[in-house]
Amino acid sequence: MSILLHPTYFPNIAHMAAMAQSNCVLFEKEDNFSKQTFRTRTYIYAANGELLLNIPVVYSQKNRQKYKDILVSHDTKWQGIHWKSLLSAYKTSPFFEYYEDELQPLFELPVKYLLDFNLKCFDVICDCLQFYPEIDFTTEYQHELQGITDLRHLVERKSNSQFQNEPYTQVFDTKHGFKPNLSILDLLFNEGPNALHYLEQQNVKF
Repeated sequence: MSILLHPTYFPNIAHMAAMAQSNCVLFEKEDNFSKQTFRTRTYIYAANGELLLNIPVVYSQKNRQKYKDILVSHDTKWQGIHWKSLLSAYKTSPFFEYYEDELQPLFELPVKYLLDFNLKCFDVICDCLQFYPEIDFTTEYQHELQGITDLRHLVERKSNSQFQNEPYTQVFDTKHGFKPNLSILDLLFNEGPNALHYLEQQNVKF
């Protein structure tokens, strides 16, 4: 199976499970940007429940812009905030220290374009998972593609609401219960080297 996806910020489990079970991943690079999607956000499991980590961007709805041209805003120190949130949420998880040195530099490097940063985060996640999929990129936007499973709708949170991955142990599940389809970071910090096998076993029918 070959699939078409939008690159997102630390992809959720639905995205990663689909990629783990595909032969080839085609990333959409020629789409128009829209706000409030997984392009700029990911959800982790913090002490009070689900926590949104959102990347601020320079964007005006008056003029259409392509995703690949969207600049990241640095009006706030969002990278530091995101890293502190991850520390608070996962420092007691079984595998946080195992991956900390690989992930922390992402929250210190200069960031200009949103798409470039998301792809860099994806590359680091793949290294952590020891997962190296065949990746290609679109060269023009098409509404329909032949011979490929179009999963671009998964960039919208509402399109992921029906996806229920199998439970695994989470840091705060005794307080708030199991939270499905969070960022791949949640799975990685809790399952470690087993994470890729877990992704390969999930039901990816969307």
